[in-house]
Amino acid sequence: MSELEVRIVRLDPMRVAAVLGFGAGPEGLAWDKMTAWLKATHLLDNGQPHRFFGFNNPSPSAGSPNYGYEVWVTVDETVQAEGEITVKDFSGGLYAVTRCKGVESIFPTWQQLARWGEESRYHGANHQWLEEHFGVLGGPLEELVLDLYLPIGE
Repeated sequence: MSELEVRIVRLDPMRVAAVLGFGAGPEGLAWDKMTAWLKATHLLDNGQPHRFFGFNNPSPSAGSPNYGYEVWVTVDETVQAEGEITVKDFSGGLYAVTRCKGVESIFPTWQQLARWGEESRYHGANHQWLEEHFGVLGGPLEELVLDLYLPIGE
């Protein structure tokens, strides 16, 4: 793997609509739920920029193929919870961020970013690990582009 390019980013607080998928392939379940809600609400038709994040919740555990994946989309104060969609206020935080492309690169890039964090002048922090998703929702997995957000503190 090539030299990891890491930038330090402070994520501002944000309001998000969230949904959870759980099972052996929870990412697809969560994204399907979010995509259906986005289409039903026409949220992406409002011309406002939206950011998309995801993360394991709960993380995989030994002996079980099942785990959870939570998906977020940034929203404004007019959006309310409905059905499986919850609304959360995320407090933000300081992150080490790197980019990866393709679903096969996610795990090895996370490993490399975690090693970077252990060797850096920063220490680990307790705010949420995140994956920011770019591109077309539901596009080809080999073209998926993610920024991986490792929570850090100074």
